[in-house]
Amino acid sequence: MLLLSFPCIILILVWVIIAVLNALGLAFVSNEQYYSQTQSFDLDSVNQGFLVTVPWVVGAVGIWFAIAYFSNTAMIQSATGAHSVTRKENPRIYNIVENLCMTCGMEMPKINVVDDPQLNAYASGINDSTYTVTVTTGICERLNDEELAGVIGHELTHIRNRDTKVLITSIVFVGIISAALNILTNNIYRIFYFSDRGNRRSNVKGEGGGGSGAILIAIVVAIVCTAIAYFFTIMTRFAISRKREFMADAGGAELCGNPHALASALRKISNDPGLDNVSRADVAQLFICKPDQLKEGFFEKSFSQLFSTHPDTQERIRILEQF
Repeated sequence: MLLLSFPCIILILVWVIIAVLNALGLAFVSNEQYYSQTQSFDLDSVNQGFLVTVPWVVGAVGIWFAIAYFSNTAMIQSATGAHSVTRKENPRIYNIVENLCMTCGMEMPKINVVDDPQLNAYASGINDSTYTVTVTTGICERLNDEELAGVIGHELTHIRNRDTKVLITSIVFVGIISAALNILTNNIYRIFYFSDRGNRRSNVKGEGGGGSGAILIAIVVAIVCTAIAYFFTIMTRFAISRKREFMADAGGAELCGNPHALASALRKISNDPGLDNVSRADVAQLFICKPDQLKEGFFEKSFSQLFSTHPDTQERIRILEQF
């Protein structure tokens, strides 16, 4: 239901923008003549314009989504600097992953390692050919086998529950709306620039230049609508992430058979979380713990339950240590 909210938000946003244009005097007429000047708001014209515009919006979003969705593996590897390892290169981590996969009856995912002395891990991928568990060199060196099994069990549970597919889907939709917001914001300068030039020419010729004001208002309202839509998509993405982290903790504890080992691993990771060089918040959302440089600021701390992609680590530890 949460994922369905993303396309719904995009469609609502399109309708609102068309309604704003109509209220400012631009009404949809027909397929041959998209818009004409009007004096009052016309709901039928708004709905007609929406029905004509939707196929174009759906097509553009669909192409954008497909490209981002299927290129996510390369994007994440590039952002984190991960590289694959074989059993010969790292038999310890390979054997732990293999044993846990045999325990739960799942196919063996790829194993990647990031050269980082600090601690972190994440799962990624959208299907059996791209599912990957990635760990830092620091987490391999500083966790014992039971703790490492708990962390890997957590990441394997993300894969088993299709969490990586869900999160990547939400990341792509948020990226689409974020890009739309950036495009509209960048157009403000052009609107100001060209409307100012048009007004100057009109004043020289003794003509009116009131049309540019209506266009500027339409753009500003569209930006506000897009910003609101972006806010709600961010909130939805965070809600999906927090819920699934608790579920992955439970699955990881069950797989490794030792909830306290996973709790101990989370405590060590939270004290020194790695992958600080990853500046992209959407990619960092996949990590088992948030990197240091992405810690919450003052505004985020004030609304921590809304703006946190992960549940509080101490709360996760407390729940695991109850068993």
